[in-house]
Amino acid sequence: MTGLKSQRRLAAQILKVGQNRVWINPERIDDVEAAITREEIRKLIHEGVIKPLPEKGVSRARARVLKEKKRKGKRRG
Repeated sequence: MTGLKSQRRLAAQILKVGQNRVWINPERIDDVEAAITREEIRKLIHEGVIKPLPEKGVSRARARVLKEKKRKGKRRG
């Protein structure tokens, strides 16, 4: 999996996401390695070889548990 650094950077710029959010299909790595222009990267994005990963949200589970405890009168010092 060498030589994908510049492709990942270009894809991140085109997709307007960070480099860590760029997913590259492991079965088509050879095609991605051969792509050196923005136009070729755009074509691979259109084909679905390169995709943006979804954003990671912030879990509210702990906040809900604390809210319930406070409602019961806990956590008062």
